Amino acid sequence: MRKIKDDIIEKIIFFCGILSIVFVVLIFGFLIKEGISFFKEFGIVDFIIGKFWYPSANPPEFGILSLIVGSVLVTVGACIIAVPVGIMAAVYISELAPKQIKDILKSLVELMAAVPSVVIGFVGMVSLAPLVRVFFNIPTGLTAFTGSIMLAFMAMPTIVTISEDAIRSVPWQYKEGAFALGATKWQTIRRIVLKAAMPGIIAAIMLGIGRVIGETMAVMMITGNAAHIPHSIFEPVRTMTATIAAEMGETVTGGLHYRALFAIALVLFFITFLVNFIADLFLGRSKNK
Repeated sequence: MRKIKDDIIEKIIFFCGILSIVFVVLIFGFLIKEGISFFKEFGIVDFIIGKFWYPSANPPEFGILSLIVGSVLVTVGACIIAVPVGIMAAVYISELAPKQIKDILKSLVELMAAVPSVVIGFVGMVSLAPLVRVFFNIPTGLTAFTGSIMLAFMAMPTIVTISEDAIRSVPWQYKEGAFALGATKWQTIRRIVLKAAMPGIIAAIMLGIGRVIGETMAVMMITGNAAHIPHSIFEPVRTMTATIAAEMGETVTGGLHYRALFAIALVLFFITFLVNFIADLFLGRSKNK
């Protein structure tokens, strides 16, 4: 009876795994279907390097360079904030914090990951944006900088959790050997532990980047939604995800604008797929070591 139960559970797990792959393939196929028809009518090169996004103009202009720049600017800004803070927090939780504080901090990090993105966007719009506007003396606080801060808050739980697991998985013999050679606690962490855990840490960073790139509601609420190429991080921007969310309800099904939004989704799919693929490679290296 136990063998029958194990076989049933194994088949269910296998079916769920295959089903998830099928869903991804179907989504990709649907994006290809709508996106390719748009590229046949509007060239892919003009679409990628075009500077202006004016779908309601006559003739309409569908250039997503400003959207790509906005997405990259917000993502890079979030990574600059989240990566060092997240790694330092992971080091403290795994190596330095007392056991009682360690449990509390891990719970708080997991709680951060549970906060809905719309709540983070609302807090950023109401509280952070006015502070940014007054502190930097700029016309509006809804900028790429504001979006970067809030997205860093959203990416940090991913970075902290996976980095902490990677650091904790470093064999204790490495640390004992370093201490036996006279290394201090900090020297052991910096030269031994972090280097041994680096594949997992890089994977955590890549997954955090994927979390930031795919975010929609928060960036739509706090980045200003201005489809232009910014000259600094203190200007409003518009990301690819925010464009899809803001304009999908205004389009005619099957129209050129409708298919252009699917083309943006296709580009975004390739970017996120590449980020997650690189992260999986580093995770595989980390597990094999």
